[in-house]
Amino acid sequence: MIRMDSVTKRYPDGTVAVDRLSLEIPDRSITVLVGPSGCGKTTTLRMINRMVEPSEGTILLDGEDVTRQPVTTLRRSMGYVIQNAGLFQHRTIVDNIATVPRMLGRSKREARERAAELMERVGLDTALARRYPYQLSGGQQQRVGVARALAADPPVLLMDEPFSAVDPVVRKGLQDELLRIQDELGKTIVFVTHDIDEAIKLGTMVAVMREGGRLAQYAPPAELLSAPADAFVEDFLGADRGVRRLSFFPAAGLELTTVPVVPVDATAKRLGAAAKSPYLLVTDVDGRPLGWSEPRDLTPGDIGTDRLLPYGRPFTPGTDSLRAALDCAVLSPTGWAVAVDADGKVLGVVSQSAIGEAIRTAHAGHAGAESAPVTGAVS
Repeated sequence: MIRMDSVTKRYPDGTVAVDRLSLEIPDRSITVLVGPSGCGKTTTLRMINRMVEPSEGTILLDGEDVTRQPVTTLRRSMGYVIQNAGLFQHRTIVDNIATVPRMLGRSKREARERAAELMERVGLDTALARRYPYQLSGGQQQRVGVARALAADPPVLLMDEPFSAVDPVVRKGLQDELLRIQDELGKTIVFVTHDIDEAIKLGTMVAVMREGGRLAQYAPPAELLSAPADAFVEDFLGADRGVRRLSFFPAAGLELTTVPVVPVDATAKRLGAAAKSPYLLVTDVDGRPLGWSEPRDLTPGDIGTDRLLPYGRPFTPGTDSLRAALDCAVLSPTGWAVAVDADGKVLGVVSQSAIGEAIRTAHAGHAGAESAPVTGAVS
C-alpha cells in the first residue's frame, strides 16, 4: 500500500502545488487522480517516486518512508508511463522495452526475450520489434511505453496522462488493454488524468483534486457519481453524471424480445407472426443483424437488404451496462436496441421504455441497499 500523510509541496516562490494531501492507495488497484489543470495531480504522482521531493509530510510504500530509500532503487521498483510514451528514438522497439532489464543486469538475449513477451501482453505484433518509434502510430507507441514500464515487473505503476495524446478510438482501446493487463497482473497503479470519463472507467478509487492541490473527494467511482461531496465535485462531474452512473448497472437483466427478429429468408408465416411490430430486425442466415425494416416492405423469401435502415451499435447483455444499452437505443433509428452474443448473433431487441423501467428498478434497488441496516457487523 502507498500511504500519503499530510503531504505538501511548496516551491521557493511560495506557490503551493499540493496542500496537506492524505491518501491511502490500496494494493492491486487502479487509483486515479483527476481534477482541473494546475491542481497538483502530476506533482503528487512525481512525489511518489521522488522526481519531486515533498516539502512536508510523509509518503510510505509498504510502511517504509520513500525518502529513506536510495532514489535509484525506489524508481526501479516503479514503472513510469508518460504522455507521448517518452521512448528513445534511436533505439528499436525491442531495445526500448529491454532498457530496464539490461540496467538490472540481464543479458541482451534475456532482456529481448522479456521484451518480446511484453509486446504480446500489451497487444503489439512482435513483427514490430525491429522498428523505431517514429515508424509506429501514437497508440502503438503508448503500448510500447506500457510494456517498457512493466519490463522489470515492478509492483507499482505510475501513469501520467498516458492516453491523452491519441484519438478517442485508440484511447478506448488502450484503456481496455490496461484493464485487461491489470486483471492479469494486479499491479498497484496510480493514474493521472483530466478526463472524468477515463477516471470513472479505470479507477478502483478516484481522488478528485481542486485548485491549490487540495483533496475534494476520494471514493469509488459509483459513490462519487451518486454522492458528490460538494458543489465543486458535482460541477466537475458534469450535468450527465446520472448517465455515467448507469455504467455500474449491468444490462444482463433486460427483458429481450425476439418477436420483431426475422431472418433474411423468412417465410410468409414467420413474417406474419412478426407483423404487429412497427419495425422488424432482419438478420442474415447466421443470425447476425442486417438492419431494420417496416413489415410492409418485406416480401417472403425476397427481403431487399438495400432498403434496410441501419441497426446502429449493438450491445452484449453479459458484458455491457445499462448505459451501453441506453446509448444503443438512443442511436437506433427505431428506438430499439439490438442485443447480440459474443459472436455477434442477435439475442433479441429491447425498447427505450423497457430500458427506462430497468433503470428505475436498478436505482430503487441501489437506494434500498444503501439504506438497509448492516447485519453481522462486529463492533
